[in-house]
Amino acid sequence: MGVTIVGCGDIGTRVALAYRDEGVDVAGWVRTQQSAEKLRDVAIEAVQIDLDRPVIPASEIGSQRLYYFAPPPPQGQQESRVAQFIAQLKNRPLPQKVVYLSTSGVYGDCRGEWVDESRPPAPMADRAKRRLDGEQRWRAWSEQTGCALVILRVAGIYGPGKLPVERLRSGQPMVAEAEAPITNHIHSLDLVKTARIAMQRGVSGEVYNVCDGAPEPMTRYFNRVADFLGLPRPPVISLEEAQQQLSPGMLSYLRESRRLSNRKLLDELEIELDYPDLQQGLPASV
Repeated sequence: MGVTIVGCGDIGTRVALAYRDEGVDVAGWVRTQQSAEKLRDVAIEAVQIDLDRPVIPASEIGSQRLYYFAPPPPQGQQESRVAQFIAQLKNRPLPQKVVYLSTSGVYGDCRGEWVDESRPPAPMADRAKRRLDGEQRWRAWSEQTGCALVILRVAGIYGPGKLPVERLRSGQPMVAEAEAPITNHIHSLDLVKTARIAMQRGVSGEVYNVCDGAPEPMTRYFNRVADFLGLPRPPVISLEEAQQQLSPGMLSYLRESRRLSNRKLLDELEIELDYPDLQQGLPASV
């Protein structure tokens, strides 16, 4: 029984390599020729496909363990790529199980409160609304077909190649720590481990928060990364100044504050994180 990874970027490639090393047949689906060549360079079968206009051969998915890691479209509030992908699965052999990578952003602003999986989603940003729409479409498909589905709501990912180096080098400012929202993280290698365990023993229909359980103010995160890399800390500005100086994307993150609980992840999936905080995770990020 093989593995298919739709959206085989950094995390997907790491998952694929882990299966490859175990002798499992694995294929990564990517959008560009360059991405396909990168997979082939590490002996991963590559399928080049445009998820905005997918044409899926029936043999590509049936009986596979399917990871859906592809990003949603860049605009709007609907996950049209998931909708079209699911439409292509109609009257075709079903995958054995689907693991869908969503975001903790679906919870919206929780005013710094602790958040577990029982909290109703209330996304604010369109990017989070698209992810929730994707969740709902996969869930409806799972209920209709009986195919197993696990949803992972992932916090901010850091790790090799995923530190805000350019932002720090360019001297972009940040609000004072006292005014910063609470943010959450997961090391990319722990996310890879979690995705594989979710496929192995995640309960169908369940949602799991994927984070290290060590939330902190966003500004403190940037400062800790800067100190670790030997770079200057971001200049401090007020929230009012931030409205004029920071990008719309960063401002959207500043409007949301929550402390993610990973108790369900640890208890039900019995995952032991290798990097439960930044102190241990940053040295494994360069």
